[in-house]
Amino acid sequence: MKLTDFLIGLEFMEGPFWWRCTDVGTRSIAAIKLVEDDPVWYVGPPYMIEEVVLDEARLAGCHLTEDEHIEAALVEADTSGHPGYPHEAVRRMTKARLKSRAYPRRGMFRFDRVWNDGEILHPYAAHQVGQEWKISFYLPFTQSWDEMPEMQFIALPIATALDVKSRSG
Repeated sequence: MKLTDFLIGLEFMEGPFWWRCTDVGTRSIAAIKLVEDDPVWYVGPPYMIEEVVLDEARLAGCHLTEDEHIEAALVEADTSGHPGYPHEAVRRMTKARLKSRAYPRRGMFRFDRVWNDGEILHPYAAHQVGQEWKISFYLPFTQSWDEMPEMQFIALPIATALDVKSRSG
């Protein structure tokens, strides 16, 4: 969906959850997750449950129906060119992420980056070495692992769908 598709009160899917839009901004929306049984939780504003800001990256993954949501996931899986993540890679990344709870900038893990050679880097954890944070990442196309200083990692461009398609070719 696009920002212009949203209005206050609109219910939509993002990820595995239904949400209700509570505010529309110039680049993002605020929404509440519809997970409570009693509608009293949804009375507001202000709301008794957390309002979450969804930025333009998350808005692209929103859908008005469950069927649209499933269909988009199938199209993405069939056309993206992304090789996916083997079970053992997911297990290793999950264990490392649990150990890196002290890392203060967890949003770093939201976006893959692209190296100057076109390789896709999937960040999954961080650890501190002296005063510096190191970002651990997985390279899904080569199924290899590496790390680099945080400041070097954030200087890399965020990977786009076109970067993934180019790398898969």
